[in-house]
Amino acid sequence: MLQYAQKRVNGIQDLERKLNEFGYRVGSRILELLTWREKVAKREIKVLGILYFIHSTVWKALFGKQADSLEKSTENEDEYMISDNEPVLTRYISVPKELSQLNCNAFVAGIVEAVLDGCQFPARVTAHTVPIDGFPQRTTILIKLDPEVLEREELLK
Repeated sequence: MLQYAQKRVNGIQDLERKLNEFGYRVGSRILELLTWREKVAKREIKVLGILYFIHSTVWKALFGKQADSLEKSTENEDEYMISDNEPVLTRYISVPKELSQLNCNAFVAGIVEAVLDGCQFPARVTAHTVPIDGFPQRTTILIKLDPEVLEREELLK
């Protein structure tokens, strides 16, 4: 998939955007599959509820484990972060030196964005590599919610 996308783009940003689009397609299907499997008649209407669903259920379905952390940004009210210390997706991908800035977890960001959109929580989702001691491939999925989601959340309080 990576080679396919790489042959059809001009730069790293285009390649990440293409991976994000591929992930979006997968995410919409994952949401439908998990909705049927979970057999939960309740639809999430709170931001924390849907983020916890992604952090636990979606992550477990995709990677066999929960994400390592779910955090709210201290600087911006509309930003949340899901972190994975050892992302399974990039474990077996070797990136050439000329593409060292490429983050293949843009694919995962697309999946998260599709799940959020499918649950009526529109957001812009990006992937960032944030290495820490012991975890050089640590990836943070940054979720920036649309203002309408925050307005709806305020009405529900």
